[in-house]
Amino acid sequence: MRVQRTTTYPLQSSHRRIVLLHPLNPRDPNRRSTHVPELPEVERAVVSLRRFLVGRRIVALELHHAALARRMTPKERRSVAGSRVIAVRRRGKHQLIELDDGRYLHAHFRMTGDWAAGAEAAKARYPRATLTLDDGSRVVLDDPRALSTIELDEAGVDPTPGLGPDANDRSLDTGWLAERFATRSIPIKVALLDQRLIAGIGNIYAAEALWRARIDPRRPAKSLERRTIAKLLSSIRAVLRRASGTRYTEGGARLAVYDRAGKPCRRCKTPISRITQAGRSTYYCSKCQR
Repeated sequence: MRVQRTTTYPLQSSHRRIVLLHPLNPRDPNRRSTHVPELPEVERAVVSLRRFLVGRRIVALELHHAALARRMTPKERRSVAGSRVIAVRRRGKHQLIELDDGRYLHAHFRMTGDWAAGAEAAKARYPRATLTLDDGSRVVLDDPRALSTIELDEAGVDPTPGLGPDANDRSLDTGWLAERFATRSIPIKVALLDQRLIAGIGNIYAAEALWRARIDPRRPAKSLERRTIAKLLSSIRAVLRRASGTRYTEGGARLAVYDRAGKPCRRCKTPISRITQAGRSTYYCSKCQR
């Protein structure tokens, strides 16, 4: 596991700094977290990337892996050169680098992707794509499993069609969720992972929010009463606020239920149960989650 402590690295030719998602692990400097980044982690990456990229011109975009090359033609890749970055945005777990002609470089970490920048760019062990900037610095998409994606979306095209509202969007309310849960007989935990319903919630924070709201993850989504949905929404927001933006480190000490099978519930001391839902591990307390 990576340590939770934030690590910053100086850029090669700027006084600005970029914060990486994966600080070095003193016990194993080459090991990357196996947990999938969720909304807080991606937001942290976007905030750092924004400070580094906005206002800079892209000199070159290189794609080092065949899977990425299939997503962007050589002509599209060359067309990025000379473009200025005017904004970096996030939708759910999608990262949108907005160019001055209205197009977007659309990145997604998937499971183990991350950015390396400045002096750290040269140390990236699994470079999949490289952005070279007009100040000579580079940003590298580093991913040992090569599942990360980066593609070019044309101007005027919605880069995230079908994506639901952000989990921390203040316009998301109990009534909206109740209306959508009403037609879903799938377990509430599985419903929370549907990015068309709520964007940005992954396996870990879904489990944490359900534990906090005292909801059994096996309950059908349509069985939740409005007051329970209100409690769930409040719990989702509380869990996201509490998240530091690093990847669930230091032995899971800050997690209430995830990855704690057999350990005592932090509320009632009942051993935490583990089941599989939609191919993902679910952790919950069989006594206090109803």
